[in-house]
Order: sequence, then C-alpha cells, then structure tokens
Amino acid sequence: MNINQFQQNLIEYAATIGIDKIGFTTVSPFHELKNRLIRQQELGYASGFEEPDLDKRTHPELLLEEAQSIISIAIAYPSKMKNAPQSVKGARRGIFARASWGIDYHTVLREKLAQLELYILTHIPDARLRSMVDTGELSDRAVAERSGIGWSAKNCSIITPEFGSYVYLGEMISSIPFAPSEQMEDQCGDCSLCLDVCPTGALIEGGQLNAQRCIAFITQTKTMVPDEFRAKIGNRIYGCDTCQTVCPKNKGKANLHQEAFTPDPELVKPLLLPLLSMSNRTFKETYGHMSGSWRGKNPIQRNAIIALAHFKEEAAVPTLIELMLHDARPVIRGTAAWAIGKINTEEGLIALKKAEKKEQEEQVIEEIRKGLAFYTIQN
Repeated sequence: MNINQFQQNLIEYAATIGIDKIGFTTVSPFHELKNRLIRQQELGYASGFEEPDLDKRTHPELLLEEAQSIISIAIAYPSKMKNAPQSVKGARRGIFARASWGIDYHTVLREKLAQLELYILTHIPDARLRSMVDTGELSDRAVAERSGIGWSAKNCSIITPEFGSYVYLGEMISSIPFAPSEQMEDQCGDCSLCLDVCPTGALIEGGQLNAQRCIAFITQTKTMVPDEFRAKIGNRIYGCDTCQTVCPKNKGKANLHQEAFTPDPELVKPLLLPLLSMSNRTFKETYGHMSGSWRGKNPIQRNAIIALAHFKEEAAVPTLIELMLHDARPVIRGTAAWAIGKINTEEGLIALKKAEKKEQEEQVIEEIRKGLAFYTIQN
C-alpha cells in the first residue's frame, strides 16, 4: 500500500466524521516537555491529576509495541451560547466553563478515534493502534503542537488559526510510518493579555502554569477552598475561561458547528439554590453527561455556595443555615458558614452563634468564626 496516499485518504475521511483538524508526528521522545514537567514538579505547580510516570508521558514508544507515528486530532467547541438566562436577585446562577458544554468531550473524541481506528484497520488489518483523550499518558497539547494542529500559547492552550483555543484534543499512537506534519509558528507575539488578567496569577509566565492556583483546578478540588481564592472564583462552579475569552486569537470564533457540544443554557448556567438540595442520583441524571460532573456533586455544591456569597444573595440564607447546621459534610458546613457571614443578615448572625456552640469539627468551627468576623468588620 502507498502510505502517503492512505494518509491523504485518512485526512479526508476524518473530515467526513466531524474531526475538525488532524495532524501527524513521530514517536520521538518529548525531551523539552520532560524538562518542563520536572521543573513543574520541583516548583510544586502540578495539579496531581497527571500521569505520574514522566517517561510514559514523554516517550510514546514505551506505550505501544512497534510504534512509529502519532495521529493528533482536534474538535472545536462553542464559545457562544444562545438564549443564555440572566442571573438576577432571587434567582442567581452559576456558570460551567465552555469545556463542559454539551456531551462530555471524552466520550465524543473517543468515538471519533474509534472510527479512525476502524477505518485504518479495515485497510491495514495488522496495524497496531492505541488511542487516548486527556486521561492518557501523553500530553495532548505537546502532541498537537508537534503535529501542526496549532501553536502552544502563553495561556498553556493550543491555539488554532481556524477555531482559536476552543478545541478538544486527542491522539492515537500508530505502527504506521505516517509522514509528520509541519509545525506551526508561535503567533502570540508580544501579547500578554492572558497573563495580565488571570484572576489568581496562575499563569506565571508565557507557557508556565501553576495549576495549584488555577481556578479551573481549584473548582475541581474536594477540600475547603483557600481564603485567597474564594472571591476570585465568583460565580464559576466548574472551570475558568478567562485566559481564553481575553485572547485576541479567539475573537469571532463562535464554533457552533459541533452539535454534540451545543449547550443547554439551563444546565451550563444553572440556578444556584436548587443545586444545594440535589441528591447524588438527580445530579448524575441531570449532569452526568457533562465533563464537569466527573468529580461528583460535592465540589459543584461547594462552589455554588461560594457563588451565592459572591452575589450576597439573602434569599439563600435559610438554605445555607440548614446546610451549616445539618449537612454531614464538613466542607459544605464550613463553606456555608463562611458564606452566611459574607451575606451578613441578622438571621445569619443568630444561626452562626448557634452553630459555634454545636459544631465539633475544628475546620468548620474556624469557618464559623470567619463568618462571625464579617459582622464585626461590616457592622
């Protein structure tokens, strides 16, 4: 078989099944990436969600016998939402980041990669293939950059000329010697908007992120949110888009063509109060198809409480009092206590004093006292 011709056929087939971009690279080790990852670990900037074995992350040949190439794919997702509901007093809303709009991208990209695998195996039955999306060993961004999908930007995203940085990435290691694509030149230039506006200063410098300070990471943790980040979270209940929305390369990139990622406005910009009383079962039934549900309802509910404090939503106080006094989860009780103090009603003050006498968990007592301190400061 003529591999060059088959590669062109594969590119054309990918377009017919809804893959927006496809590129190819070798299985040569990612030496520069390894040095960066070592540095990230030394500085304590890693999130902890990554594959811990740096050799597996940077040596594709270790992941598949007879590996000769990597296929990288990108699928665009929307940056705009039609008929977005308004957040108003008495009916405050949170927001899921764009990467959680529509169907979980892991599901969609795995299906596309499975279709590519079937196409390849139909024509080359003895081909060896291994696909991965996000949770695999390889760095999706490093593979995409070397495959010519886009350039690695200062905001640590891959930016494509066609779709901006609003693209999901996946890859397939292959035993077929596909010709590598040409890499794209960095086009960020002197622009530093993403670094300048990052709410928590998580973007240390162009291309270097302290994940421990990134709101997208913080909203996925399950512990108490550190004080310094609570005001920064605002009404975000999953993820953060700030470094993308300010990027000039994303201007005018609506990317509305992938129906799987069309957002349901009521789900991606949900009312906050109903989230607080949602059972695990209802949460899974309602949000289980979205990537933002992967950590379960607890972080979402904690973030919703922080959002209600951000809005100083007095209508939420009775519900927050109920959580503070009776919820079994210390993180929820504590966050509710802090939020009650931020909202600062007389009803809340009485409840905080009651909770201070009743609470046994030291972590929660600390949050109750923070809540009480707001009354001293504000009154």
